[in-house]
Amino acid sequence: MGQAATLPSKRGGTYVMELYEWFRKFINECPSGLITLHEFRRHFCNGTVGTESSEYAEQIFRTLDNNGDGVVDFREYVTAISMLTEGSPVEKLRWSFKLYDKDKDGAISRDEMLEIMQAVYKMSLAASITKASPTTAEECTNRIFVRLDKDKNAIISLDEFIEGALDDEWIREMLECDPSTVKVERPLKSHSVH
Repeated sequence: MGQAATLPSKRGGTYVMELYEWFRKFINECPSGLITLHEFRRHFCNGTVGTESSEYAEQIFRTLDNNGDGVVDFREYVTAISMLTEGSPVEKLRWSFKLYDKDKDGAISRDEMLEIMQAVYKMSLAASITKASPTTAEECTNRIFVRLDKDKNAIISLDEFIEGALDDEWIREMLECDPSTVKVERPLKSHSVH
């Protein structure tokens, strides 16, 4: 069992109080004010489908870790989640682009796309969202590349990524990161029953 901090909404005067409460929960669970990859992976996996979500968790962590110091602080965490829940479609797609661009070279290769698609597929299969089919992740990657790689140079640029996703609802749904996957599930400290 786990409990997750609910995302604060920016409406009305309660936003500051909700943000404070969210910060209090974060500090209670992470007294150092930082989340390491190991902690993030453990909590993310506990909150999703176990070890099958480990690869995806690692890539989300690396995307959250803006300064690349190997830890995610509250500021990095809340900035990403606020943007993913309240941001414009373009802002969300920019963040998602970073998720797929593993080597941070400003372009997404077929291998980078396939690696994330395989991790998501593996997680979906474990959660019984998807039926088993060994080619699903590859077919998805091929379909995305056919639609987004307009100049046919075997990579997807940020512009191609955003423009293509905004023009195609299926692609946008495939590429946008769902904020519910970014929340960190926390096991209850006092009664951890498995």
